[in-house]
Amino acid sequence: MSKKGQLKKEIDECEREIRAYEQKRERSQNALIRAMLAGKKAAPEDEQYFTVFSELIDKEREKLRGLYAELEALKKK
Repeated sequence: MSKKGQLKKEIDECEREIRAYEQKRERSQNALIRAMLAGKKAAPEDEQYFTVFSELIDKEREKLRGLYAELEALKKK
């Protein structure tokens, strides 16, 4: 497989991973918002899940930016 093809495959996988993390984070985000609107303290587990998934999303997005930059550099050659 060519380097461009491999990068495109990695980009697709990275984007799928981000979507999966975002769906998982959404559950805890909804719980946090419901608690906030009700004037209650959110469950620590919900706060922890939200934080962990947000960090994972940030890392995947950083990786994705690198993959796109690498692909662009190959296209310019």
